[in-house]
Amino acid sequence: MTALSPSYRDAALSSLAGAEVDVLVIGGGVVGAGCALDAVTRGLTVGLVEARDFASGTSSRSSKLIHGGLRYLEMLDFGLVREALRERGLILQRLAPHLARPVRFLYPLKHRGWERLYAGAGVTLYDTMAMSGAGSGVPHHRHLTRRGALRACPALRSDSLVGALQYYDAQLDDARHTMFLARTAAAYGAHVVSRTEVIGFLREGERVTGVRVHDLEHDRTFEIRAQQVINASGVWTDETQSLIGERGQFHVRASKGIHLVVPRDRIQSSTGLILRTTTSVLFVIPWGRHWIVGTTDTDWSLDKAHPAASSKDIDYLLTEVNKVLSRPLERADVQGVYAGLRPLLSGESESTSKLSREHMVGSPVPGLVVVAGGKYTTYRVMARDAVDACVHSLGRSVPRCVTDRVPLVGAEGYPALWNRRALLAAESGLHVARVEHLLGRYGSLTGELLDLIREDPDLGRPMEGADDYLRAEFVYAAAAEGARHLVDVLTRRTRISIETFDRGVVAAPDVAELMGRVLGWTAEQREREVENYRLRVAAERASQEQQDDETADATRLGAPEVVPVRLS
Repeated sequence: MTALSPSYRDAALSSLAGAEVDVLVIGGGVVGAGCALDAVTRGLTVGLVEARDFASGTSSRSSKLIHGGLRYLEMLDFGLVREALRERGLILQRLAPHLARPVRFLYPLKHRGWERLYAGAGVTLYDTMAMSGAGSGVPHHRHLTRRGALRACPALRSDSLVGALQYYDAQLDDARHTMFLARTAAAYGAHVVSRTEVIGFLREGERVTGVRVHDLEHDRTFEIRAQQVINASGVWTDETQSLIGERGQFHVRASKGIHLVVPRDRIQSSTGLILRTTTSVLFVIPWGRHWIVGTTDTDWSLDKAHPAASSKDIDYLLTEVNKVLSRPLERADVQGVYAGLRPLLSGESESTSKLSREHMVGSPVPGLVVVAGGKYTTYRVMARDAVDACVHSLGRSVPRCVTDRVPLVGAEGYPALWNRRALLAAESGLHVARVEHLLGRYGSLTGELLDLIREDPDLGRPMEGADDYLRAEFVYAAAAEGARHLVDVLTRRTRISIETFDRGVVAAPDVAELMGRVLGWTAEQREREVENYRLRVAAERASQEQQDDETADATRLGAPEVVPVRLS
C-alpha cells in the first residue's frame, strides 16, 4: 500500500516538476483530496499541492458528522438532504466503513402534541429519504416518553422536556478521513504533497497552464505544468484567485464555528443530543471518551489559518447547553476548544454554474476550474462536478466518475478483521480494546501497525500523557500518513490537542522523539518542534480568555508558524 512517506514526498515533487499533468489540484482539504481521487480514478494524471498539512483548514475542524442536515428539511431543501443522505450511506457502507460509524441523537420535545407530530414527520421523511440510493446504514428513529428519554440521558433536566425523538446519523474523524482520501489518490497514482504553497499561476495568453510553487520544507521554488488546474482551497478561494489577477465569478466569505470538548463523565448519557437555540441548533456529540459540544455561526474576517475562539464564544456554548443539563458544565470542565471556518458562497455572476444550493463550480479563465462552498458530507459530489468541468475542457474522451464504487485504503477486508479482533488481540498481545481502537483508525491497514509493534515491542505501549494512543501510531503517522511536523500529529493524525487537559504538551517530547526517528530530525530540530507546539498551545489558551474576536485573533497570532526543517 502506498505510504505518504518522506521518500514518497520527494519522488512526488520530482515527478510534478518534470512533466505536465492532466489535472493539478490546489488544496488538500476534503474537496481537494476528493478531486484528486476522482480524477486519478478516471485515468487522468494528477497532482495535488497543499500549502500546510492535509485537512489543516476547515476539514479538520468540523462537527465530525456525516449527515443530511435535518435543518435543511425545514428549509424545504429536499434535494440537498437526499443527496447528503445518499453520500452518508455510501461512506458508512462502502467507501469508509472503517472510519465512519452510526451515532445516536436525542431530540428533546418541549411541547405536547403538535411538536411530536411536526418533528416526527420530519424525522420520518429523513429516514425515508435515506433508504433511497445506497441505503441508510443506520437504524430508524424512535419515539420516547419523558421517562424513556431520561433513561437514555440522565443528564437532562426533567423539566426541560416532555418527551423525545431518537434518531441516527453518522460520524467520522474528518482529518483522518481527508488524509485517507489523499492516500487513496496516491495509491492510484496521484502525486499528493503537503507544505507546498502555490505562489503564482503560469499563463499562455489568457489560458492558465500551471502553477509556481514554494516547497516550504526545503525552501525551493519550481513550476508545475497542467492541462487543467482546480482551485479547491476552501476559505482561501479568493486569495488563490487573486494570484491570477482576475475577478472571480463568485466569492467566499468565512463563518466561524467553534466546538468544546469535555470528558465523557461530565454528561451522563448514552446518546448524543440535538438542541434548538434561538438562532440554530446545538449538538452534543459522543466522541470516544469525550463529548463535542458545538457549534457557533459568526462572521470571520481575520486570520484564516488559525481562527481563534474567544471567551464569548465559549460562554455562549456553555450557556446554551446548560439550559437542559441538570448538572451545568463549567469552564474547568473544558478539555479542548477548536475553531473552524465554513466557506460560504457569495455569488456575483450569472454565468456561474450553480450545481446545488450548497456548492458552485465555475471556470473564470480557460484552464482553471474553481469549486467552492458545500458541506463536508457531499465532498464527493463537489469533486465529481469539478472534475467533470475539467474533462469538458480537456477535449478528449474521459471515463465518468467512479468514486461511488472506490473504497478508501483500509476499507477492503475491514468487516472480516473486525470479526477477528479477539484473535488479533491474542496474536499481538494487545488488549482487544486496543485492537478495536486501531481498527477504527486504520481499518485493514492495522496489520502495518501490528508489524511495527512486533519489530519493536516498546511501540505497543501507550503514549505517556495521551494513553488512548499507542507509541506505534506516532511512528506510523510520520512514516506512512504524510505527517511532517509535531503539530500535524498532535492535532490531526491524532486528536490529543483537544482530548487532554494539557492539550498535548506532556506527550510532545516523546512524540517528537518517535517522529524524529523517521524524519531524521536532529536534537535541535526536535527541541524546536516541541517549543513551537508549546507556544501554539499557550497562544490558543490565551486567545480563549479574550472577550472579542479581534483581541483573540491578535493573541493567537502571537505563536510562530510551524518551523521548516533546517538542512545541515
